[in-house]
Amino acid sequence: MTKIVGLIGHPLGHSLSPLMHNAAFKELGLDFEYKLFDVSLNELAQKVKELRGKKFAGFNITIPYKEKVMELIDEVVENAKVIGAVNTIVNDNGKLIGYNTDGPGFVESLRDDAGVNPQGLNAVVLGAGGASRAILVTLAEEKANSIIVTDIDQEKASQLAQYVGSYFNVQVKSVKPDSRELQAALDNANLLINATPIGMHPHENTSPLSDKIQLAPELIVYDLVYNPYSTKLMKRSKNSVSGLGMLVRQGALAFTLWTGREAPVKLMHETAFAAL
Repeated sequence: MTKIVGLIGHPLGHSLSPLMHNAAFKELGLDFEYKLFDVSLNELAQKVKELRGKKFAGFNITIPYKEKVMELIDEVVENAKVIGAVNTIVNDNGKLIGYNTDGPGFVESLRDDAGVNPQGLNAVVLGAGGASRAILVTLAEEKANSIIVTDIDQEKASQLAQYVGSYFNVQVKSVKPDSRELQAALDNANLLINATPIGMHPHENTSPLSDKIQLAPELIVYDLVYNPYSTKLMKRSKNSVSGLGMLVRQGALAFTLWTGREAPVKLMHETAFAAL
């Protein structure tokens, strides 16, 4: 029986996950198939219940259900509990176990694609949503020196900074967008991360930073947006990294959780890049 895995979210039209996962399954000769499950909030609980069936090995969760799904499954591993979001679920004979591969996938990409170790870094993160939460927690776990977060929703950014700062022994603060405080943080930073969707296709001409904010030439810019491959923000830096690397590596970690096999990361990256 072909094992089914897939992605639950809404909307899903832009997803590259089926292409890269199905290419990986074919490469390793695994009888798996990756599908998309575009469901409304009202349909979510029923869909999760259906995916307990024997033919399902597990599934990914994306916007806007990474937090909501936690109350619908049986177990959440510790790092996903700390992050407060689940993006990967394994079906263990009907028992659904939640993981978060976003943070580890980001760090793997940071090391492999940017050649940077997060330990001791001063990082600035744009956005205080689910992706930002995973990144802040993981940077703190990896012993970053300081983390500054900013979001148009200043209260949300403040709460996230307080949460991560209280949980880990790391300096975490929030600042107002496009402010003097943000400029000062960037002047002291080694790494800038865009964890917002600003700049994503079809809005390639937008940027999460105003032109008045200056970026030092040596600052590494990591943009979680991967479509387009090079965003307006990335073009402001000679040291920029596309979020495609994170997409592939978080997917590769999920692949291993479902199959018990090491994922063909290079093939998955090539497949996703070609689709762009």
